[in-house]
Amino acid sequence: MPSQDRLTVLDVLRGIAILGTLGTNIWIFMYPGGLLGYLDTGWGQSDGMHWGVLALQQLTQGKFLGLLALMFGMGIALQQRSAIAAGIRWPGPYLVRAALLFVDGVLNYLFVVEFDVLMGYALTSVVVAFLLKAGARGRAVWLVVAAGMHLMMLGLVVLALAFLGGELSTGTSAAAPSGWWDMVLSRIEHVWLFREEMIFIAPMSVALFLLGARLLEAGVFEARGASLRRCLMAAGLGVAWPIDMALGVFGGDAGIMAGRYGTAPLVAMGLLAAVAEAFHRRPQPGVIGRRFAEVGRMALSGYVLQNLIASALCYDWGLGLARRVPDAWAVPATIAVYALVAACVMLFAHVWQRRAKRGPLEWLWHVSYLRLTRGARTKVAVEA
Repeated sequence: MPSQDRLTVLDVLRGIAILGTLGTNIWIFMYPGGLLGYLDTGWGQSDGMHWGVLALQQLTQGKFLGLLALMFGMGIALQQRSAIAAGIRWPGPYLVRAALLFVDGVLNYLFVVEFDVLMGYALTSVVVAFLLKAGARGRAVWLVVAAGMHLMMLGLVVLALAFLGGELSTGTSAAAPSGWWDMVLSRIEHVWLFREEMIFIAPMSVALFLLGARLLEAGVFEARGASLRRCLMAAGLGVAWPIDMALGVFGGDAGIMAGRYGTAPLVAMGLLAAVAEAFHRRPQPGVIGRRFAEVGRMALSGYVLQNLIASALCYDWGLGLARRVPDAWAVPATIAVYALVAACVMLFAHVWQRRAKRGPLEWLWHVSYLRLTRGARTKVAVEA
């Protein structure tokens, strides 16, 4: 696949991942009590919930978190290639990129949403940036070690939930904050509760980052990767996806955990391969594909924007739809809010990129990076 086509498919996948995470988070936005209430009831799984609602939630549960991690890993690998080609010591200035991403994550967590992923991915990217220096064999070893650690921890949690009567509940009965500043204070007060998933998935994130880099190296987007794509689609969509749906719908708390952190990353790999295969059959994306690509090219801005819009629609400091919508209309209202927010993000990305190359946060991030790394880049230029 030509480099330009590869960049396009990466943009499309990033756009799908960003809007896909909203597909999971929208159920939290529209849950009365916000994330505290959602966690306290075992991720919003009330007793007697209709299987159709469980299936809707399971469609996105963990899949796009995994896809986003794979895309991050590919992005780091591409930046390593560019740095080496430019004669820049690796990871070198990349650590500044990771630091800026971490700051973005802290601000997003404090002032926008409790379930930010940027902080965790920034820390993971630092670890993976150094691991990429280990060579193909070393990276493979670390991938196996990280995946093994994750599966061991996940297995223990799933067994406890399945056989020891555990529940996916925080045990907290704190009232959900209503005002915007109260929500900021709540995020500070419950920082360990809201950030515990970031710690739990750290080994999984390292493994998926490394796997993303490995898939890129193996040519998953190139003609030589045809057999690899077929295998990933068969394993991820043909085998893992039905199992994942069954776990989420019929598996209770243990099934939710096993699906979100076990089978969902496999489904994400199948989805990645399916999009890559579609590009080989039709290199030029259609209308929807172009809209996904536009979101992917300004993924950071799109991610923060969708959280801001959803917060304004659902939380009490805004329209408060989470509390105002009757229970009988909760599911169709949630779907409608998702469609509205996704459409707004796509429209904004489309209009913005008619006038600017980078999204607003990407521009600010890029300018900050250039200023912070000016000395390092000047030194490289002089030595060259």
